[in-house]
Amino acid sequence: MAAAARPGSPHGATDALGCAAMFAEFARTASPRAPLYQALAAGIAEDQGLAALLLHAPPQQRQPVLLLASVHYLLLRGRDGTGLGTHYPNLTPPGLAHGDPVPALRAFCARHHDELVSLLASRSTQTNEIGRCSVLLPAFGLLGDEVGPLSHLDVGTSAGLNLLLDRYEYVYDPGGIVGGPSPVRLECDTRGAVPVPVTMPAIAERRGLDRSPLDVHDPDQARWLEACVWPDQTERFTRLRAALALAREAELEIHQGLAVADTAPLVLSAAAHPVVTNTWVLNYLSSADRRAYVAALEDCGRRRDLSWVFAESPRFVPELPVRDREETATVLVLVRWRARRRTVHQLARCHPHGYWLHWT
Repeated sequence: MAAAARPGSPHGATDALGCAAMFAEFARTASPRAPLYQALAAGIAEDQGLAALLLHAPPQQRQPVLLLASVHYLLLRGRDGTGLGTHYPNLTPPGLAHGDPVPALRAFCARHHDELVSLLASRSTQTNEIGRCSVLLPAFGLLGDEVGPLSHLDVGTSAGLNLLLDRYEYVYDPGGIVGGPSPVRLECDTRGAVPVPVTMPAIAERRGLDRSPLDVHDPDQARWLEACVWPDQTERFTRLRAALALAREAELEIHQGLAVADTAPLVLSAAAHPVVTNTWVLNYLSSADRRAYVAALEDCGRRRDLSWVFAESPRFVPELPVRDREETATVLVLVRWRARRRTVHQLARCHPHGYWLHWT
């Protein structure tokens, strides 16, 4: 656990007061797209008993979205009995929910305390938000134009859905439509000279690496992926289910392992030019592990040409090669190793779920 973690960091809370501060920060920054989670987080921030539930999670996973996902998971399983589910737009017809959802949340957490504790201790939040493919695709287009076919290695891949980025349809505004037709359609607002590719880059190989990968064929594991989606954003459930169906057909190559220890062998054995991707996953590693991960990629870059594309918030991953280490927004960074020489290009600022991309 990082010694100097901030309250908003996943490693920043060691007591109920710290957890409450994290929920307050989450409520303050929650998108207008997530009014339910904003209200729930604000209520938890005022109730240290609720906030302290998060202390049952391992330090590396101790963040507000894990408790919210655990509650959501139980609701998706039909474990309510308190009326909390009527406040969830993805579970209730529009207009049915009224009033403050926090009293129902308190009753729900009391009723299902033991189940929540078990989930918090054993589950991890999943970074499989396929909207982030809208952010990755322009970088892949640049690399495809430069080096030809690509071997995509997604580290922290969860169920591997981002490995299918060339199977989705994209609508960039402005920028036009790329790919498709596909059952998964992703929309992204753009600013600046975003290099929207004319055609899909060629993906010669796709492999994922995750400490605890999810099996898309397992209904319970697929339900956990749904639980990690914010309930206000109902369109994300539709595209997640469509992406899961594509993944079941694709039979993706997913490896169980650790970022620090197991990335290099997959990079060095890649059949085409390797492109490593990370999207909001490295903030879950300790500071020492992030340094070791960068060192492992540096070693790979001395042995073969390599590209690394990551979308992370620099404030939480200052060990990565970023320009402004206090930047709180998500930034898209392309790191290249060519003939053993490393170059770093901070390409854009972007929404963490891929709703907008501002090229810089």
